[in-house]
Amino acid sequence: MKIHNPFTLENKTILVTGASSGIGKGIAIECSKMGAHVLVTGRHKDRLQETYDLLDNSVGQKHNSIIADLDDEKDIQMLADFAQPLDGLVNCAGVVKSQLFQFVNSDTIYRILKTNFVSATLLTQKLIKIKKMKTLSSIVFISSISGTKIMFPGNSLYSASKAAISGVAKGIALEQASKKIRVNTITPGMVDTHILTEGTITQEQLAEDIKKYPLKRYGTPEDIAYAAIYLLSDASSWVTGTDLLIDGGYTLQ
Repeated sequence: MKIHNPFTLENKTILVTGASSGIGKGIAIECSKMGAHVLVTGRHKDRLQETYDLLDNSVGQKHNSIIADLDDEKDIQMLADFAQPLDGLVNCAGVVKSQLFQFVNSDTIYRILKTNFVSATLLTQKLIKIKKMKTLSSIVFISSISGTKIMFPGNSLYSASKAAISGVAKGIALEQASKKIRVNTITPGMVDTHILTEGTITQEQLAEDIKKYPLKRYGTPEDIAYAAIYLLSDASSWVTGTDLLIDGGYTLQ
């Protein structure tokens, strides 16, 4: 007897952007384990191939991979045209750059907003316009507690881009509800990815910061992936226009 699993992604085709590393990589891998046919995209060829090689195909899924720079509108169009009709879309591509507001310039503003907000918004718009999002499909944006719940010094532009994502997602959710296309955001706290090791934050600073989390750890890409699976699955068929907060209790304080 087959076990009932409302969270299964079997026979669903899911596109994950930013799949070369971090949260996007984790989401792509975990979706494949839940039976999805996964299309992964990113700008780094070798790292994207590494993600692709880790995708599970134990139930016979056929996965796909395509190199695309979502800062380039031609690549966005190429990706939208390449994608087969989708049951799910996870907009995960993004950039983190901390800079005190008094030192920002127009180039920094446009770069961060383009990568974190404009690219995801344009890809979603194109997929909807050319009818690549199926009826009953699910769109997930990765936002952040920075800008939507809290604020950190030096994070004004990153926070603005993530607040914009949360805002546009609600508008899309309302407009697409008649087509039974659901749109939600995941709002994570700090997630342990390569960003932490590649940045200027010391291990001592990280150890002190972790103490601010009631659960005494940062999130993992898998923590966010399991939330994405819920929003992509039929288990969340009555959920749209919401922000799913996953922050280890950080914003309770």
